[in-house]
Amino acid sequence: MTNVEPITGRYITVDIAGRPNRIYFEESGSGQPVVCLHTAGADSRQYRHFQTDTDVLSRFRVITFDLPWHGKSLPPEGWWNEEYLLTAELYVETVMAVIRGLELVRPVVIGCSMAGSLVLELARLHGAELGGVIGFSGAAHVQGRFQDWSLTPDINSNQSVPSWTYPLMAPQSPLAARKEVWWMYAQGGPGIYRGDTYFYSSGLDLRGRETEIDTSRCPVYLFTGEYDFACSADETEETIAAIPGAKGGRMKEIGHFPISENYPLCREYLMPALEELVAR
Repeated sequence: MTNVEPITGRYITVDIAGRPNRIYFEESGSGQPVVCLHTAGADSRQYRHFQTDTDVLSRFRVITFDLPWHGKSLPPEGWWNEEYLLTAELYVETVMAVIRGLELVRPVVIGCSMAGSLVLELARLHGAELGGVIGFSGAAHVQGRFQDWSLTPDINSNQSVPSWTYPLMAPQSPLAARKEVWWMYAQGGPGIYRGDTYFYSSGLDLRGRETEIDTSRCPVYLFTGEYDFACSADETEETIAAIPGAKGGRMKEIGHFPISENYPLCREYLMPALEELVAR
């Protein structure tokens, strides 16, 4: 059936912070495993264009998953008794639990926005288990997106949060793709975007520790769009300069959500990096 996409979805249960979590993941293709991490307050649908790219799927096994509290992954039992705040420790543990649970051998990890910063911590702490990392819209430290206003009862966060993130995209990016990003953000649970930006804005600071990342063991690529004002291209380039052997840089005519707001343009940066990684 030519109209059926090659993506299949399943669930895996892994222990995170001492509790079982039922995680929804999707995969397509075969070959070198590539694990894709979604942005704050969203879910793995952001990678649907990458997951249906026939050239990619002929060489790579592309795996995406929804973090707990996101998309089709429910919160862990007892969630109603706690405040959701994503810390660096919890985030790293979650990603590595999924990688190990799926028994992936040295996967490449791709992340965007908060996950574009997380890949640096993954490379620093678990580089020996990874085949390399590619981060979009990430840096050693990012400030300014953690706010409480989305929790107030007189604000409709399902409209205000996606509208707050919408200007982060470049005006050149296709309108349909930008509206799709808006729609995904409109479906996040209450307080989840705020809890994720706790990590992105307050939970990670690798400034002065960039040299702890060994790119000979785990290569690092970082890219940020010139229209991004949550994590500027200057911040990303400063991080690249501080990590010996890191590569990447500024992306022209694109914003904060490269792989979902303009996949064809993002692909021009992503594919050469992937090909360099698998050629090592």
